Amino acid sequence: MTNILEKIIVEKEKEVACLPELETEPEAWRGQARTKRRDFVDALSCPKRTESVGLIAEIKKASPSAGVICDDFDPVAIAREYARAGADCLSILTDEPFFQGTLDYLGEVREAVSLPLLRKDFIIDRRQVWESVKAGADAILLIVAVLSDRQLQELYSVATRAGLSVLVEVHDETELERALSIGAVLIGVNNRDLKTFEVDLGTTERLVTRLRERGRPESVLLVAESGIHNYDDVARLRQSGAGAILVGESLMRGDATRIGERIARLLTPGKAGEKRKAVTSHRTP
Repeated sequence: MTNILEKIIVEKEKEVACLPELETEPEAWRGQARTKRRDFVDALSCPKRTESVGLIAEIKKASPSAGVICDDFDPVAIAREYARAGADCLSILTDEPFFQGTLDYLGEVREAVSLPLLRKDFIIDRRQVWESVKAGADAILLIVAVLSDRQLQELYSVATRAGLSVLVEVHDETELERALSIGAVLIGVNNRDLKTFEVDLGTTERLVTRLRERGRPESVLLVAESGIHNYDDVARLRQSGAGAILVGESLMRGDATRIGERIARLLTPGKAGEKRKAVTSHRTP
């Protein structure tokens, strides 16, 4: 784990220690989550655009590596622009110390748009799952790299019992196997190396190949994350076998009123615009 990731988890453990204890899972979990839940996986499986991938558009003000990404940050206005531009789901950063997010954004955005919402945070305790349900999330993120096998299985089970979808994030073959071992149906491949922070779209291609080699379950929907800047990137990932993409920084930078144009450049042939600098990598045929 990188130093920054270790720092984030140490801080998250302090936050979790301040949450009230749960003696048992609240009976309201299932009813509350399932009654109000928007189907996150279904929205990605049936994207608004034909012959395309599902789009999870991210609402993120800042990150440890990039600093402040959006100076004029209005999560509700951004969510509305994403919805108008055709996003299928939204990802909302709720971590405060490192990403300048807050759990309140979930409720505010939920009232403004009808899209399914992912709480993107560092979930390490079942109490955070209950937080997510109460805040209005339809899905949560579990990062395999920061969880033990026991934690991963427990949190996945708790979340699914609560009616939430779970995006299980992996970075390499070992983590992919761990995600599959718990029955994950929504797997995110983060193309960013946790040790070097370098981004390589070949990571998705490599892990898709691994899935095919071991007999990929038809129920698994793979989401490519990080390093996605234009249509060429999206076409490459779609061709490799990714069914959806999660994009944040390249959509967040610039005037929020032009989000539609940036999404069009991602998803429309001939609008790729200036290509990003090529990343030296081996591309799986």
